[in-house]
Amino acid sequence: MERREDGRDWAYRVDPYGFERPDDFDYASYEAFFSRYLVVLTRRAIKWSKLLKGNKSIQKSLKDMNRTFPDNVKFRKTADPCLQHTLYNVLVAYGHHNKAVGYCQGMNFIAGYLILITKNEEESFWLLDALIGRILPDYYSPAMLGLKTDQEVLGELVKMKVPAVAELMERHGVMWTLVVSRWFICLFIDILPVETVLRIWDCLFYEGSKIIFRVALTLIKQHQAFILEATNFPDICDKFKQITKGAFVTECHSFMQHLLQAAGLPRLYSRVDEDAPLLQGGQTAVSIFTVWMSKQGFQASENYVRIPACCPKPEF
Repeated sequence: MERREDGRDWAYRVDPYGFERPDDFDYASYEAFFSRYLVVLTRRAIKWSKLLKGNKSIQKSLKDMNRTFPDNVKFRKTADPCLQHTLYNVLVAYGHHNKAVGYCQGMNFIAGYLILITKNEEESFWLLDALIGRILPDYYSPAMLGLKTDQEVLGELVKMKVPAVAELMERHGVMWTLVVSRWFICLFIDILPVETVLRIWDCLFYEGSKIIFRVALTLIKQHQAFILEATNFPDICDKFKQITKGAFVTECHSFMQHLLQAAGLPRLYSRVDEDAPLLQGGQTAVSIFTVWMSKQGFQASENYVRIPACCPKPEF
């Protein structure tokens, strides 16, 4: 698609979250999917509006911050406003707040997504604190013990659920950290489509880190035959990159149904599907985070989030 001076084609090549679509992007398939999905988004936005009616030394470590979402127009220095400034503030604030963690590679992408979703600096800060401090403890600490442990746990789960793939990995000496570390540390950002990542994050905030294992196992089980075609070390690594692409992960609604039903939770998903709108960006995203913060004791207003006494603000 050529870029016209009037900017119409350029705007068409940028998705609602600010990411540029690649030259080989399948517009026809995506538009067919989204025309169906828009009905779901609209219904959930209406439900949320009714439900919520009336409820009111680190700087030196941020060397890779400029590499955050290079394909997102909202993070470019030429953007107005440039979200790089907001991202910097959130990461510096968190570094002061949690000195045991400071800043770890990967946090910039997570904070960046939170900023895109909430469009609010302070809300993004406290949601980042919830993820790193409570939901995923020790994932981003200097030793990354939580991250390493969960990757080993995934390996054991694959031995139980998909033994043929586990045997292939062992036979070729492929460590799980080589193929899934970015899944865990970036929480599927830049790995799965945006809408699918946001659905996963809904479950992450709702039920914790078990959703990461469910997603990983679903991807591996769904593509078991494809992975088993690998005949050597680099081929296995390439297969794991390929299984995160395609219609199976693009159709986020059916993807979540598939992985939750595979986990034996069809009734839970039915309830979530009908009664609890999931994170989809825009107002819906802000709404679900507002509800989550309310449950944690935060008091939200139109302009800011009031932090309860049990969660003091960081000192700068």
